[in-house]
Formats: sequence, C-alpha cells, structure tokens
Amino acid sequence: MHQFNVMTDMRNAPYIKSRLLIVAALALPAFVFTIGCKSTATPSATAPREIATDDAALAIRVHRALVAEPGLRALPMSVATYRGVVQLSGYVDSEVQIQKALAVTRGVPGVRSVSNDLHLRPQ
Repeated sequence: MHQFNVMTDMRNAPYIKSRLLIVAALALPAFVFTIGCKSTATPSATAPREIATDDAALAIRVHRALVAEPGLRALPMSVATYRGVVQLSGYVDSEVQIQKALAVTRGVPGVRSVSNDLHLRPQ
C-alpha cells in the first residue's frame, strides 16, 4: 500500500514539473506537424475495391439480362467484366444469337463496351 507523503512528494515537484515541460516541448512540434499533414488517401487508392464491386454487379446484371432473353437462355456463355468492359465468351448456334447477345449486353446500364469472344458451335 502506497501512502502519499506531502512533504516527500512536494520536494520532487520541481523535478516533475521540469520533466513535464520537457515532454510537452518535445511532443508539441510532433503534434502540430501531424495536424498539418493532409490525408494521403486518394480516390485512386480506394478505387480498385470499388471497381471490383462495380464489375461484379455489372457482370450479374449482364448475366441476368442474357438469361431473361428467350433465345439466349440455354446457351453456355460466360460473362467477364473489367472496368465496365464486358467480355462475352462461349459457343452459340447462330450469328443471330451472337448479335442478340451483343445487343442485350450493350443495353445493360454501366456497360462501356463489349468484347465479343462468342463463336459458332462446330457442326
């Protein structure tokens, strides 16, 4: 158990005060410096996560639009997205289906361009 002795502790008061002043004098410039610093986070630093989320949502919207189209529902097509560019790949039965898939994809909001990698099935 520690007892507080006023006489003993008061003798150390000048020493304690001088130590506190030294610590404060050293800490103040560092504190002022950090307050003056601007945040280094830029939109481009957080953009990859946002782009990945947007691309995933876009791929889902394109896939749903293709599945909703009667002539394209059962076709084995893949949808990949990167920064709003949609790549369609797979095999279809006719050129008409390729054109329809491209038109449906271009009609989905958020699609910047479409890369066509659809091929006719070998006969």
